[in-house]
Amino acid sequence: MERLNTVLRHPLYQQYYKELREEERDRIFCCHQMEHLLDVARIAYIRNLENNLGYSKELLYTTAILHDIGKALQYKEKIPHEIAGAQIAEKILDSLPEAVSYTEEEKKEILTAIRGHRRERKDMTKLERLLYESDKCSRNCFACPAKKECNWSEEKKNREIQI
Repeated sequence: MERLNTVLRHPLYQQYYKELREEERDRIFCCHQMEHLLDVARIAYIRNLENNLGYSKELLYTTAILHDIGKALQYKEKIPHEIAGAQIAEKILDSLPEAVSYTEEEKKEILTAIRGHRRERKDMTKLERLLYESDKCSRNCFACPAKKECNWSEEKKNREIQI
């Protein structure tokens, strides 16, 4: 998982992740920090194995830890986090040392999944759909202390454990 950990330690990732933690410090609703990111990664990996999708664990985990990295910019500058996140992720992925870099095809898949993880569409790529579904299933609405104040529609809320 050397490539994943290189992304995690990347100065740009660290900068935006720190900003995200600060922005969500007092948030009562779902947060977008490491617990959530790793939940999404684990669910995606399980679904990947169950459905024989063929993605490597490292690619899935990298996509998952990057998918909400633009959230601080959404809070601060009202830029949709999937757009900001794809821009940040592209800078990170393009600046990785050659020994731990992702292929152009892998980068394209990761960035497409990040851009598309918020809204379901008919023409989603496999990775985009996997990230979208894993992201939604990761939410523990059934155990959330702020569920009454949440603005998610009732249809979106997870009322039971889903994987």
